[in-house]
Amino acid sequence: MKTSKKSKLQQYQDKVQASINLTNLTIEDLGSHTKKLYESLTKIQDSFDNIRNVPSDEKLKYENLKKEKSEWKKQAENIEKEYKKTLVKNTGAGAAGAGLGLAVVTLGPTAAMGVATTFGLASTGTAISALGGAAATNAALAWLGGGALVAGGGGMAAGQAFLTMAGPVGWSIAAISLVASSLIYWKTRGDKKCLENLFEAISLRDIKSYELAIVEILERIKRIDDESEKLDEAIENIQTYGLDYDLMTEKQQYELGSYVNLMFSSTQLLTNPIKGLEEKFSLEDLDSFMKMKSENINISIYEDSKDLIILLANILYKIDIDEETKILLWKSLRKNKDLLKSKGISKKEFDIDTMSIVFEALEFKYEN
Repeated sequence: MKTSKKSKLQQYQDKVQASINLTNLTIEDLGSHTKKLYESLTKIQDSFDNIRNVPSDEKLKYENLKKEKSEWKKQAENIEKEYKKTLVKNTGAGAAGAGLGLAVVTLGPTAAMGVATTFGLASTGTAISALGGAAATNAALAWLGGGALVAGGGGMAAGQAFLTMAGPVGWSIAAISLVASSLIYWKTRGDKKCLENLFEAISLRDIKSYELAIVEILERIKRIDDESEKLDEAIENIQTYGLDYDLMTEKQQYELGSYVNLMFSSTQLLTNPIKGLEEKFSLEDLDSFMKMKSENINISIYEDSKDLIILLANILYKIDIDEETKILLWKSLRKNKDLLKSKGISKKEFDIDTMSIVFEALEFKYEN
């Protein structure tokens, strides 16, 4: 049986998915290294707990670090738990994932640690800024590569579930798949080609973005390994200092202080997000733009369509687009019922002014 040749856009989308799968595997590898770092941090903090008369300022520092580390571990556990709950609800997910060419794998404790580090405790715009519930579920699903479990074989009808994700791995291709489906509404070959060129440019940007994110993750792994080694050496040294701070030599006391600094830098490697995988345009970005515009314009339009604005701003981030293509894109998106439903906006509400806001907001982001 003769198979039809894939279009250039389909080939680019295959490359994007391959990049996502590789990124997810790298995140899983990150998890095995963060697990070791977590264990080393626990040991050195236990060593500090056994020392009497540690100055209150130093003690407060490492107590705060202990709490931060604990929150990170709790986040990882919640991601794994929510993933398993979602797995039970979505039977047949594995088959759906295989059909979509997605990297569907079991999300165990180690992999969940990789996800927790990737999206970080400190980030505010990502899907796991909260420690549980739907937010953690979205992160776990994103780690699988585009929401395969949520899809459950539903195809484009699952668009609403796809687009609940904002930022994590797999979000981009899920959003693009839904938005790109608007191509079917165009009969004119020239118009369709114009939009295909747009989505090809977006795909190429995403491929590059994932490649850079992988480099960043690998660099984080190297730093984690270096810190883990330093922590293990510090643990051995502390065992020779005795259990009373007041009876330690000045040199030993100084070294203990340096170990608190080491614990701080190590904890940041656990909890700070991978910058390359953060969403490019966040709710905070939109709020800043709205505040600037609110003095001379009715901002109700932003409130009604902010989810769609954020989605499109992320899709079109750093993409050059002329006026003709902008209007073509807007007209095709207005006909896409799945997309509009997923963003809670009607065809009538999605006017050309909303589209203009997307590009104004992006220009504001670039300038700031």
